Amino acid sequence: MKGPTTCLRRRRRSSLRGRTQRTTREATSEQHQTMQFEVESATVTVGGVSLLHPTSVSVSSGDALVVRGPNGAGKSTLLRLLAGIHRPTAGAVRFNGNEVDERDRAFRREVTSMIGLPPMAPDLTLRDHIELVASTWFASLGECRTLAEELLTEFGLTALSQRFPHELSSGQTQLFGLAIVLARPYSFVLLDEPEQRLDGRHLQAVGAALRRRTDDGAGLVVATHSEELASMLGGTVLRLGGEA
Repeated sequence: MKGPTTCLRRRRRSSLRGRTQRTTREATSEQHQTMQFEVESATVTVGGVSLLHPTSVSVSSGDALVVRGPNGAGKSTLLRLLAGIHRPTAGAVRFNGNEVDERDRAFRREVTSMIGLPPMAPDLTLRDHIELVASTWFASLGECRTLAEELLTEFGLTALSQRFPHELSSGQTQLFGLAIVLARPYSFVLLDEPEQRLDGRHLQAVGAALRRRTDDGAGLVVATHSEELASMLGGTVLRLGGEA
């Protein structure tokens, strides 16, 4: 399958891939910039309970980090630290040398995430959702339509494009959530168990879609219980709390 016109902020591999760049000058300066997450001895403790034991890891744009481990090992907690939703009790989490904070506009421009399903409006169709997200990141009407078509095709949702979210199955909803978070520019993608509710065929499609993102230069951090997905993504494996 031909890869979609992904919204990578770092490259201008086609007119649409660079469509939301703030200026041509900024796009050029960013083209060869390597983005990096660094986690340094980060811990999270809440009410005396350790949610994440000391963890150190780094991942750069163009690479994949696969986080494995049993339930309660801290996979989702680590994703929330990387997304800037939580702050570490001790240690540090940095993006390009700066402390991660979801309130920071520059950070939000570079990182997209799905840690739980994204918000979905009951009165907007699948196509409407994707076009709306793309438009909020300054895509033109034509670009929004093109991107929506590509993402719907990539995730096997074209025939459902005029449906509303409540009309989807659980697996279709999962695929739709992934399409939403990829409908905007990004340098990094953070995903918490994207394999949830997917059968084998759709898991293969998601793995291929994510692999295309890293091939195009995006960084990827995925927490997963799926050995199959981990194998498809390659990259570095971080094991928390023992074997998955």
